Amino acid sequence: MTHDPDFIVPETEDFDSPHALFKDLRGRCPVAWADEMGGFWAVTKHEDICRVLTDWKTFTTTVQNVVPRVATTQRRPPLHLDPPGNIPYRNAILRFLSPARIAEWKPVVRTMVAEHLDPYLAQGEGDICADFSFTLPIALLAAFFRLDAEDADEIRRVGAEFNMALQRQDFDTLRERSDALYDIAARLIEERKVRPQDPDIDPVSNLLAVRVEGEALPDDKILGALRQFLLVGIIAPTTFIGSMAIHLARHPEHHAELTERPDLVPVALEELLRLYTPYRGFARTASHDVELGGKQIRAGDPLAVVFTSGNRDETVFPDADSYRLDRGETDLVTFGRGPHMCPGAPLARLLLAETLEQLTQKTTRLRLTAEPEMTRWPEYGPLSVHLALTLR
Repeated sequence: MTHDPDFIVPETEDFDSPHALFKDLRGRCPVAWADEMGGFWAVTKHEDICRVLTDWKTFTTTVQNVVPRVATTQRRPPLHLDPPGNIPYRNAILRFLSPARIAEWKPVVRTMVAEHLDPYLAQGEGDICADFSFTLPIALLAAFFRLDAEDADEIRRVGAEFNMALQRQDFDTLRERSDALYDIAARLIEERKVRPQDPDIDPVSNLLAVRVEGEALPDDKILGALRQFLLVGIIAPTTFIGSMAIHLARHPEHHAELTERPDLVPVALEELLRLYTPYRGFARTASHDVELGGKQIRAGDPLAVVFTSGNRDETVFPDADSYRLDRGETDLVTFGRGPHMCPGAPLARLLLAETLEQLTQKTTRLRLTAEPEMTRWPEYGPLSVHLALTLR
């Protein structure tokens, strides 16, 4: 795969520089080749992103799932399978994320956010990522999969270490922590086989109970799926919560409005999800030669669908770089599109909305005390956000 490069992936970034880069690419080269990270096309326009995500026969997920390529072990459904292979694994989880099930989670999430946020706020200052956002999503995931106390503590530790290794591209540690996550998943599966739980309330038991044409799902695929699900809720919320905090610190008027009007939190969250979309490196691979965005894509070329850019596409979102609560319905690609749209989106929205509400109800001002440390591809967002806090 040899193409003339259209841009260079920066070695260092700040909170705003990725958006400036993607705005430039949308204007002059919306499907742009970079030689870094093994070589890939960055797909930056909303329309092209939706095409890649929905045309799974042309743009397959079975080869490479993120840029840079970080998969170190076996295939993990449902993300690593195209339809119809991914459907049984998605459906096994989707049944636990219906509107009725999400409603049951609301008081649980409210209590969980308070238990993790209040000690951080009591400090009066500190890193909201290290002290809050790196632990909260893992706690929710442990509760969702009904882990016992010992496994829950282990996944909190291993998940946080995996997350940090991925963000900092420490691939040796990443492989070690990935193996540890597989071990946790394998133990959980074996425990459910020995002591089955009700598949109507336990996601792991439900995966084991699924039958396709009378056959159980393969053990190795169940293991991969569980490992995938154990991570899906960890990565993005950690950096996005940091991005929300930076926005509130930069815009005290928006903070004050949400403090005064908590009913605006749902629409504010959607606008923040648009502005600071935490994924820019989900990948597909061209299964045959194809034209996209004026460029000739060759069979085998990897493409990064840059959600972070698509949600600021000026042709879809007027005044795209501004925070506006009057947009009405918006066509976000934050959680993907098509057969691999994130099944956990309702639970993620619940967690993030509760975090935004409690943060703006329990504080009146956030002030940045240091430059944020930023993550790199495939995520966008801060790894560290040091704040001074003014409490209500």
